[in-house]
Amino acid sequence: MSLDLEAARLIAAAIAVLAGLIVPIGQGNVAAKAIEAIARQPEARGHITSTMFIGCALSETSGIYGLLISIIILFAM
Repeated sequence: MSLDLEAARLIAAAIAVLAGLIVPIGQGNVAAKAIEAIARQPEARGHITSTMFIGCALSETSGIYGLLISIIILFAM
């Protein structure tokens, strides 16, 4: 394998891993905004919490997909 192809493969894997590093930042923002919303409207706590959990689960899957893609790039190519 040529050096240029190897370097491109490693850079692509690093970019794919960035998805996994950015996800916790977004989840922290979601949790902070959910806490603010519950503080403003305590009666809507159940709806806000369930929506927050669904959003965090969906964003976590993008991080897992980024990790999976980086593993595929590193070991399968």
